[in-house]
Amino acid sequence: MADEDEARPPGPDLQVLLAAVEATGEAIVITSTDLDEPGPRIEYANPAFTRMTGYKAHEVVGRSPRLLQGPGTDRAVLDSLRASLEAGEPAQGEALNYRKDGTTYMVEWLITPVRDSAGRITRWVSAQRDITDRRASEDRQSLLVRELHHRVKNTLATVQAVLNASLRSSLSLPEFRQAFTGRIASLAKTHALITEDHTQAVPFRDLVSAELRAYDEPGRQRATLEGPPVVLASELAVPVGMALHELATNALRHGALADPDGRVEVTWSVEDGVDGRVLRWTWNEHDGPPVALPTREGFGSQLLNRVLTLQAGARVDIAFDPDGLRVTVAVPLPSHA
Repeated sequence: MADEDEARPPGPDLQVLLAAVEATGEAIVITSTDLDEPGPRIEYANPAFTRMTGYKAHEVVGRSPRLLQGPGTDRAVLDSLRASLEAGEPAQGEALNYRKDGTTYMVEWLITPVRDSAGRITRWVSAQRDITDRRASEDRQSLLVRELHHRVKNTLATVQAVLNASLRSSLSLPEFRQAFTGRIASLAKTHALITEDHTQAVPFRDLVSAELRAYDEPGRQRATLEGPPVVLASELAVPVGMALHELATNALRHGALADPDGRVEVTWSVEDGVDGRVLRWTWNEHDGPPVALPTREGFGSQLLNRVLTLQAGARVDIAFDPDGLRVTVAVPLPSHA
């Protein structure tokens, strides 16, 4: 056995170990074992700790790590930590900490005991890392999953409503097939625009352009769009996108886009209303065939008058002007829009 000990290569000396701890990117803190107030005393903190907290080593040595805690630190997490330490066990956890300048960060720690030859705990060694960005990413992913679940339920309900209304308003199977396919394609297009943006929102201009840009001709713009930048959250983008699709479809079949000389103007503005900001947009058709009053209420009229009102809280005004259909919609905007 003695020969084996002599053959074993010598381990690194304290100077090498210290250099490794000083160079690591993990914050390393060594404290005394006292758990009662004023708590364990910091005996050593490496440069990574300084970079993470803003405190220099000489500012924390002799003080308790509790100086990093604040009103937002979860007491239950600290109680669990103390229970593990009192049992002499390693402890792992996460908590909200406060830097020297008062800003917060999420810290993940692993605290392990150092024991002497008799098994008594003589120090606690804590390895810590800043996980603020990771937690923010996880929270965002969780939010997106909940938003996706909510949107799928709403989408399925919308598809069912579109199916039922298309059946009621279609006079023949081919008419139903064409209308239903177009409406589902429009719904898919709106959802594609929503998912392209990390905030799950769509510029109103993009919704209008998605429905009308196909009707522009080389050297001739049949649709003009004018208004300030305004972004719609997904719960508004879906009903507004469907309304725009119905207006474009109606214009192609019976309105301005059915005539080679016809054109469509869409203008909008954001106004301050009694209950907050309002998106007011107008769909105005010009130079199309003579306007005739509808003989029955199709799905487009139902959507404009009911779905926009129920889902978006909008006010809708439809006018059959001699020059073409004019629809004005006022949509309340959330306070964060």
